Amino acid sequence: MLALHALVRAEAAAEAHAAGVEAADLEQSVWLRLLERRPGPEVPADPARWVRAAVRAEARGARRRSRRERAYTVGGPPGDWAGSPERIAVGAAERRALRTAVGRLPGRCPRLLEAMLAPHDPTYREIAGELGMSQGSLGPMRSRCLGCLRRMLAAEVVAPELRGMER
Repeated sequence: MLALHALVRAEAAAEAHAAGVEAADLEQSVWLRLLERRPGPEVPADPARWVRAAVRAEARGARRRSRRERAYTVGGPPGDWAGSPERIAVGAAERRALRTAVGRLPGRCPRLLEAMLAPHDPTYREIAGELGMSQGSLGPMRSRCLGCLRRMLAAEVVAPELRGMER
């Protein structure tokens, strides 16, 4: 078997590029074929012929597999966990934390931001009518409220500095 090592490596390197596989993968497949087909440690009768035939057969199989294989695209890329139970739970926890922080805001900010976060997505006119204020003052008030919320959340959650160090 050891005598076949250099021959298998050379033949696999020669056929690998045309088959579209790595030479080491092709070589491993040939060794596996030899171990599966041969009952003992003896060398085939004509080793060079057997190695060439085995390497070419494995290369043909690799070409056939590459033509049949398709990329798995269902559900998005592997790192995409948008619809997973974990993402749903994390999203719910984030929404609860946001609503809790909004409830702690001063003045009319909680009512304004709750109205803007409403699930039916109201217009500025509807929000102004609900809160009894002019439509033109909603933008500046929203800006002040979001700034207050941003400062409040920044004090609660320490943002990491460069290179992962925290303050």
